[in-house]
Amino acid sequence: MTVLTTDRLILRPMVATDFEALCRLWNDPVFVGDVGFGPHSPEIVWLRLLRDVGHWHVFGYGNWAVTWKATGQYIGSAGLFDYCRDIEPAFGAPEAGWGLDPAFYGKGLASEAMTAVLHHADTGLKLPRTVCIISPGNTRSLKLAGRLGFTVYHDGLFRGEPIRFLERLR
Repeated sequence: MTVLTTDRLILRPMVATDFEALCRLWNDPVFVGDVGFGPHSPEIVWLRLLRDVGHWHVFGYGNWAVTWKATGQYIGSAGLFDYCRDIEPAFGAPEAGWGLDPAFYGKGLASEAMTAVLHHADTGLKLPRTVCIISPGNTRSLKLAGRLGFTVYHDGLFRGEPIRFLERLR
């Protein structure tokens, strides 16, 4: 399983010991407000964690735990995945996603993490296309997606809520 490093971060595959940090994150009102899903019970967080761990075994990629290099502190996740979403139109490509603890917003860390993830997608995995979905109200993530090379290709609904579909070609 691939570990990615940047100037300030270590991105490693998710592990069971990330559970407590994930529970805190998925119950942070700012985080869940930005992401648009949650808050989550410990049971749902555990199922999300198992899904992320399983991705590495099935696909050879998945969500990375984003950790602060200096301390090893878990600060969020960034990755590539296939959550088999019940969504139209179907993606037809791996989904990219990111989410950081709001205490780390505004430091360029999501950009740093996703730049490493997408470099791996392009050079290591040689993925021709990645997609992401972002709530139209999440301007912070929409701006980051644009800087990462994602462009809007569809506006639709996900779980009855408006969602913007974006794609990035290698």
